[in-house]
Amino acid sequence: MSLFDTRTIFLLCGFMGGLMALVLYSLKRNYPPSIKGLGEWSGALMLMFAAGVLTAGRDRMPQVLTLTLSNLAFFAGLYWSYVGTQRFFSISPRHRLWLAIIAGTAAVHIWFTFVQESFLARLVVVNLMGAIFMAVHCALIHKHKPISFAKGLALGSLAAASALQVLRMALALTQSMDNNIMGTSPIHQIYAAGFALSILLFSIGLILMATDMLRAELELLATRDSLTNALTRRHWTTLFESELERAKRTGRSIAVLALDLDHFKAINDTYGHQTGDKVLVNFVAHINRYLRQNDRLGRFGGEEFILLLPETSLEQAQNVAERIRAGLASSSDKPSCTVSIGVAATHQGSESMDAVLARADAAMYRAKDSGRNRVETG
Repeated sequence: MSLFDTRTIFLLCGFMGGLMALVLYSLKRNYPPSIKGLGEWSGALMLMFAAGVLTAGRDRMPQVLTLTLSNLAFFAGLYWSYVGTQRFFSISPRHRLWLAIIAGTAAVHIWFTFVQESFLARLVVVNLMGAIFMAVHCALIHKHKPISFAKGLALGSLAAASALQVLRMALALTQSMDNNIMGTSPIHQIYAAGFALSILLFSIGLILMATDMLRAELELLATRDSLTNALTRRHWTTLFESELERAKRTGRSIAVLALDLDHFKAINDTYGHQTGDKVLVNFVAHINRYLRQNDRLGRFGGEEFILLLPETSLEQAQNVAERIRAGLASSSDKPSCTVSIGVAATHQGSESMDAVLARADAAMYRAKDSGRNRVETG
């Protein structure tokens, strides 16, 4: 037997699917639960493993295993990988239609295996449904842009596998074909080798997609406050320095608002830290209502926040600060709280970051000393 006969290729395809399933299962156990779909992808590749091993047993095991069960595992694997991608993109799967399609396809396959035996009919059914499953999966990935290298690899390998299904079906309908897929027919061998390679590349694409999402989550954790989703102090200062350099080139001013919730310690002492956390979250949500796309809110610690307003004059910043203050003072949220705000603006971008922050901070403390629930400029 040739090392690269069709049976060997199907076995290799199955074992590659099983190996990649173990990799994805390992990722599922170690990645945060917010990255969904890994379990379904792992299960799908295990089904591909079963389909490959059963198919390799053709002519040596009962047909109910090597034909019916192998193709059922193949369809189930294709569908379960699609479900995994839906979950990965936070889409709720709708199983009923697809399960009905799989059941109907299996019934047709059984008919042409045990009732009205037809190799051509079985081949057309398997390849047609395989091509449809993969095309729908391609459309799902393509819909979620931008298309990164990882998504492109998964998308391209699925598209190639779908095209391979269509090509094999077309050749079967237009040319005579060996009914024994374990024979030496080049068509069967090319199909098996191409499909095995597509499954391997698709698996790698899925792993890279999960890795991309993990990296994005880690970057978010590094730049966002975990409670309020405001920017961390380090990331905020990086953005400020970038805006300051731009302001020095353009000559436009930058405004900064230093915000501090009044009597926040009393809220924690009276209602507990859980309520205090809720107050902070609501406060950030309140501020976000007044912000433009390029404005940046950071949390500097505790109940202290800092707001960056690019290309904003001192007078414009005062108006924003007053709207934030008045809106919070009239809010119906319980427990109620107020905010003291200090406002400062650069002088045509000529100041350092520390100087602007110091003036905004000093103005905020003047607002505190003057009775709180006020806006002061520095």
